[in-house]
Amino acid sequence: MSSLKTKITWLGHATFLFELPNGKTILLDPWLAGNPDCPEEFHNIAVDAILVTHGHFDHVGNLFDAAKRSTGPVVANFEIASWAGKKGVPEERLVGMNKGGSVRLKELGVTVSLTHAQHSSSFDEEDGSRTYLGEACGFVLDIDDAEIIYIAGDTNLFSDMKLIGDIYEPDVAILPIGDHFTMDPEQAAMATDFVGAHYVIPGHYATFPLLTGTPEALEQALARREIKATMLAPRPGEVA
Repeated sequence: MSSLKTKITWLGHATFLFELPNGKTILLDPWLAGNPDCPEEFHNIAVDAILVTHGHFDHVGNLFDAAKRSTGPVVANFEIASWAGKKGVPEERLVGMNKGGSVRLKELGVTVSLTHAQHSSSFDEEDGSRTYLGEACGFVLDIDDAEIIYIAGDTNLFSDMKLIGDIYEPDVAILPIGDHFTMDPEQAAMATDFVGAHYVIPGHYATFPLLTGTPEALEQALARREIKATMLAPRPGEVA
């Protein structure tokens, strides 16, 4: 476990739970009961806010169940927020944003900013139709009296990550490393350098055979490029 003030628990794949120093909790990309790597004790958690990076099933698979158990905001791009409203999430709890914007969640003590990511975003409905859910995104969480955390979401490496680093100066970067659908460990090491994070936490790996990237490969890439960042790679259910 690190000395971070924010407790960051990996729930497998791209799902993370953040416990802020004030005790408030935020759930990222809720894929819980359907997630083969999510420990069972987290399947029915209730949180104070939910963040969604994009609309693929492995990021929103348990969004609506989680929203029913929670009372706080659901933050996503405009299209996902609108879609969630049609699915029954109360309008007053929806925070639809777009890239470049920031929202202050006063009750949680955090400012949430939406950042660019390069990835697709859609959801296959029960009737077989496919719903377009806007562009994929990332987040920056500026937590009161604690860390600034950059969540890349599903993405490849892109040079504007340097701007994200310049603008937000994150302490922690949560980056996908699985390859095939996202960047691989080598690109993730470069992304760590681009954003200037002191800590990097890998995600979106090991869930499926196609996702071949590993934390060991990321650590090797960081060392090879002489990037002075500490990698934190908790097991599912563990705190970084």
